[in-house]
Amino acid sequence: MRKKFNVTGVCNPKLHYMVNIDKNLQQMKDMIEEGDYFVINRARQYGKTTTLCMLDNFLCGEYLVVHLDFQMLGDEDFASETAFVTVFMRELLDNARDDIPEKILEKLELFAYGHKERKSLNEMFHCFKEWFRETAKSVILMIDEVDSASNHPVFIDFLAQLRAYYLARTSKGTPAFQSVILASVHDIRHLKKKVRGSQEISHNSPWNIAADFLVDMSFDCDGIAGMLMDYEKDHKTGMDVKKIAGLIYEYTSGYPYLVSRICKLIDEQVSLHLKPAWTKEGFLEAVKLLLLEKSSLFESLLNKLEDYPELGGMLYEILFQGKEISYTMASDALINAEMFGFLKKVNAKMVIANRIFEVFLYDYFLTDSEITKGEDYDISSQDKSQFIANGHLNMRLVLEKFIAQFTELYGEVPERFYEEEGRRLFLMFLRPIINGRGNYYIEAQTRTALRTDVIVDYGMEQFVIELKIWKGNAYHEKGERQLAEYLDYYHLDTGYLLTFNFNKKKQTGIREVRYGDKLIVEAVV
Repeated sequence: MRKKFNVTGVCNPKLHYMVNIDKNLQQMKDMIEEGDYFVINRARQYGKTTTLCMLDNFLCGEYLVVHLDFQMLGDEDFASETAFVTVFMRELLDNARDDIPEKILEKLELFAYGHKERKSLNEMFHCFKEWFRETAKSVILMIDEVDSASNHPVFIDFLAQLRAYYLARTSKGTPAFQSVILASVHDIRHLKKKVRGSQEISHNSPWNIAADFLVDMSFDCDGIAGMLMDYEKDHKTGMDVKKIAGLIYEYTSGYPYLVSRICKLIDEQVSLHLKPAWTKEGFLEAVKLLLLEKSSLFESLLNKLEDYPELGGMLYEILFQGKEISYTMASDALINAEMFGFLKKVNAKMVIANRIFEVFLYDYFLTDSEITKGEDYDISSQDKSQFIANGHLNMRLVLEKFIAQFTELYGEVPERFYEEEGRRLFLMFLRPIINGRGNYYIEAQTRTALRTDVIVDYGMEQFVIELKIWKGNAYHEKGERQLAEYLDYYHLDTGYLLTFNFNKKKQTGIREVRYGDKLIVEAVV
């Protein structure tokens, strides 16, 4: 059976090309051996379910693993303590029946199939205590999709029971689960806040016993390369494995779904019309397809932006204003942004999680802009062919037309015109020109309140356009030097400098300057 790249459901190494995560599994096993209870708290489609399934197999024979999925339970299963105990025990017995001593099994079955009017969590845990005394193997409880329980107070009571037995295990030697592993998007503190509601928010979580889960579940370059080498052994495409792995990591920062989806698109779609497909051109084509499709991941991100307006405002400030945001646990917006996968911590600063999400967010904010709905600002979309000659993008002409359009729209820049508005206008002008053939992204290291570098990939060509706010001649000359150095990094001979000058005596237009062996096309608006 032909192996494939998989982005739906659980991955199986016999059926799918996968990044090897044995190192992660060993780290989790080490935590289990220490008796830790912990939460695998990661964004949507970050490989949580696959990791749990592989951890289950990794521990097989050494531990008795009870692996449950709360997504299979309905709201009625959380309606009362009796309903929850009944369905929980049925799921548990389906997983572990053959490994439970007979006399304990009979008692557990009463909870699952008996007709008692009331079944309590306390009684169920007392039964567990007897089971743990009798069993030869330590028992591990794994629960996937804990978010499904987020609206139900009975689940909080269940966590409280787990916590009580965890503490009693140390203080009194009471038998308890060796380890409990919960997998969710929301962390347990957020679950409690949601359950209790706005009138009774509590930060005293019943899950404050959880150990820090520091396992890095993102894929690194070497891991991606290993997966591609497995693919190359089967298909012999002649790809430069190290180069393609580097490109994938550069755009995804190792986000598991994005890594696998790009590979799947190259393998199953790009390869149908581009030979060879495993090249930079094929990779960029896959990125374009990825950003155009309506995936469940992107739909989830959009839903979060609608549900949490303050989240969108913060992301906008980072992207368009170059605002630097330090991480703090006091900010719910920051907690949500990291929890949902939008942002990540880098040197105590919050940055956009990966380049794919960055382009996705730029497209979202630019499409939603009021400016794009006006009749005046559409020259680039009316005849984008004027900017393309023999498949090559004429970036100088793009800047010339942008200056003309900008001047026609605004003339003398009004006081209400904020500095970030110019950047937004340029990106809105650029996007329809390259749409369908190229991609653009913002270089995160240079995105500040005064400077932004836009990198454009069009066909096999790359363009660097530095956007700056005019702050005097000295600062401008420094910008030319920075751009020349940046061109060296990208192995380019020509760069573009777009300066927004808000002085009334400015001289607009385009000129060319030489900086060492680099040609810089400067445009002033």
